Amino acid sequence: MSEQLATLLQEKRTYAPAAAFRRRAHVSTTAAHRRAEKQRLKFWADRAAELEWMKPWRKVLEWKLPHAKWFVGGKLNAAVNCLDRHVRTATRNKVAILWEGEPGDRRAISYWELYREVNQFANVLKGLGVSKGDRVAIYMPMIPEVVVAMLACARIGAPHSVVFGGFSAESLSDRINDARAKVLITADLG
Repeated sequence: MSEQLATLLQEKRTYAPAAAFRRRAHVSTTAAHRRAEKQRLKFWADRAAELEWMKPWRKVLEWKLPHAKWFVGGKLNAAVNCLDRHVRTATRNKVAILWEGEPGDRRAISYWELYREVNQFANVLKGLGVSKGDRVAIYMPMIPEVVVAMLACARIGAPHSVVFGGFSAESLSDRINDARAKVLITADLG
């Protein structure tokens, strides 16, 4: 193991959040931290049990330095966990994305609205011939539609690569070719 990696594994610094943030946090005491230290794998297994798994994991952690595999054998879909489980409850009407752009543009998108947009765009991708395992490149500004694109890819099992909007045409081309992307999703204005 390299000296640099060994140094990173020994990190001891902590950064305490502001008191106001702690009071509003989902976990506001150190009890969860103590549980995590005491029974690390059980703690993460309990957190993972809160998600919807298509196939349950058989092992929480497989650790062979420097590689770690979490929830070995498990299978889940990010779109299901980000959206589907929320649209089945009262959360469906809560804001999933609160976006502010320039100059003063603002959008509040509920879980239900996001769910519908993601499903519509997943169908657009399927209509373009994108299927499970096909790679997709995403080159968009920071707008809500980039989240829609990512979740639509996750919905149909298409790995995606988000390319920073400031990259040159050559850099974008390299990333598309390296990934062997079948489709590029982009915006007509930025």
